[in-house]
Amino acid sequence: MMIKDTLIYVGKAIAFGLIMAAVIIVVMPFITGQSLTNGLMSRAAMSSNELSFATAVRRAAPAVVNIYSLSIDQRKPLKPSSLQGLGSGVIMSKDGYILTNYHVIKQADEIVVALQDGRKFTSEVVGSDPETDLAVLKIEGDNLPMVPLGLDVPARVGDVVLAIGNPYNLGQTITQGIISATGRNGLSSGYLDFLQTDAAINAGNSGGALIDSTGQLVGINTAAFQIGGESGTNGISFAIPIKLAHSIMGKLVRDGRVIRGALGIGGEAVSPVMTQILNIPDLTGVFITSIDPTGPAARAQLQIRDVMTHYEGEAIPGVEMLMDRIAETTPGKEVKITVIREGKSYDVPVVIDEKPVIYN
Repeated sequence: MMIKDTLIYVGKAIAFGLIMAAVIIVVMPFITGQSLTNGLMSRAAMSSNELSFATAVRRAAPAVVNIYSLSIDQRKPLKPSSLQGLGSGVIMSKDGYILTNYHVIKQADEIVVALQDGRKFTSEVVGSDPETDLAVLKIEGDNLPMVPLGLDVPARVGDVVLAIGNPYNLGQTITQGIISATGRNGLSSGYLDFLQTDAAINAGNSGGALIDSTGQLVGINTAAFQIGGESGTNGISFAIPIKLAHSIMGKLVRDGRVIRGALGIGGEAVSPVMTQILNIPDLTGVFITSIDPTGPAARAQLQIRDVMTHYEGEAIPGVEMLMDRIAETTPGKEVKITVIREGKSYDVPVVIDEKPVIYN
């Protein structure tokens, strides 16, 4: 009997719920003026809009400029300037400082900067740094747009990014992808770490903005570096991280160049096989393979086959870290380098030189 009463009670509750659901479906269109189908479609449309990056583009795109490098025939100075190079740049401040790639402007006699609002300016070169392929330009103008910066949030593998530039002079173009890898090096003469992305970066995009999904600048695009003769066209493109680019910009604005320290060595990371050959304990460090005969290392009597294990007391995990620390050292400063030579450890004082800038 109790089971029968329970079933009757549950059945009434279910029936009541179905009746109320039917009433709501019938009454809601009269209350809201919108059918259930339209409501579902509206929510789907809202979900679709959330996937749009239009807001991010609106925040950053006005500050991305087209850069035209012009050459003047010195034999015919009255002849109109001819287009020598094409690229993009990013307005970094209200004062008119613009970050771009060095290779975009390196051979220019005159540089014209075109904003997206139609204004055009002749710019001056504040400074350039071939090692990072960066240059800073300056224009004078009022109400200049400025790109939002993302200095405190490093780009992560998998982040959605947008590349903004002027590929092939088609006009400002947005391409979309993700961060494929970070810390890519070995693509230039230095030890620069690149962001790798599958967002298309072609000729004319160089110096343009790589932004995240909120519109913040995370990198400066570069189309200068190639792998196997292929430029960034097959899902492999590169950008200079904004934290590094912003630091270089500050030095170029202050000094007109980047002052780096130099030790005058070449080396490679110590491998387990190498530790056995040299009969030294397992450790990290850099094995010296070459020495500039006129450089600081030679003056301090460092030798080929020495293993550098510490720089100013800091353990050396690899070549990239060592080169970064040397570059950051003020020229003229004496530093202590710990080396292992023939199984014994030595502390060697070395006075760092300034690394010469090679403009090519």
